[in-house]
Amino acid sequence: MDAYTEFAKVYDLFMDNIPYEEWCEYLTGLMREYGVRDGLVLDLGCGTGTITELLYEKGYDMIGVDSSEEMLQIALDKKFETGSDILYLCQDMRELDLYSTVGTVVSVCDSLNYLLMDEDVLQTFHLVNNYLFPGGIFIFDFNTIYKYEEVIGDTTIAENREDCSFIWENFYSCEDHINEYDVTVFERQEDDLYRRFTETHYQRGYTLEEMKTFLEKAGLIFVTALDEKTHKAPTETSERIYVIAREHGKQ
Repeated sequence: MDAYTEFAKVYDLFMDNIPYEEWCEYLTGLMREYGVRDGLVLDLGCGTGTITELLYEKGYDMIGVDSSEEMLQIALDKKFETGSDILYLCQDMRELDLYSTVGTVVSVCDSLNYLLMDEDVLQTFHLVNNYLFPGGIFIFDFNTIYKYEEVIGDTTIAENREDCSFIWENFYSCEDHINEYDVTVFERQEDDLYRRFTETHYQRGYTLEEMKTFLEKAGLIFVTALDEKTHKAPTETSERIYVIAREHGKQ
């Protein structure tokens, strides 16, 4: 089963402990620090549109791009409920095709870790550079190799709720830095029976130096990097890193 098909229906339920509002405040703070107070912003790998909606509420004109039709349907449901004017596009980020350039691109919640090959990241960064205004800002995060090797590792996580439970089995390969998540979900139905399904997700861990190299090859300028937890310079034990880069001419 492809990632984020059936799991999309319960994604927001299991992510209800994520402090999205704080996350959005930090993102907008970074954007304002680098001169982005309004304008057109692309949320790359937008998922169910939670961050997209929050950025819209901050006054940004938003475009959301994701490759999962099921995740985007939930984002569209939110758009209908809130009345927001967000444009959602179902696209693979490696084949990004926008109608215009944008002032800022954000990609958070380890969306870029789903790119498993060097050429996938490089192609995505090339396209980001292509669709940014001159001097536009690219803000993204990624999970590090350290997180996969030392924090997540080969672990199993389970969570039992009244209407939906899951078992999350994690397998990490040190050889190619690929992390496999096998997620088995038990979803309660109206007849009090449970429907069981399993999805497999693959992510790859990266180092900051690798990301800097990809940015340079794509024509983007690396500006700075920040540890997710401390908001200071990353260390060897940083688990998730924010990167800020800037457009620097088209190739």
